[in-house]
Amino acid sequence: MQKYKCTLCEYIYDPATGDPDTGVQPGTPFNDIPDDWRCPLCGADKSAFEPI
Repeated sequence: MQKYKCTLCEYIYDPATGDPDTGVQPGTPFNDIPDDWRCPLCGADKSAFEPI
């Protein structure tokens, strides 16, 4: 699965681990994350992320 990087703080969203602290389960592709999800480090919205 495709990883995505925040262009503001360089946080990497890895679908293999998800973001359990915000309810995003492991195995969740980036495009399936809710639209109101924010970067856990800097608070940027999904539009700040790009595939890596």
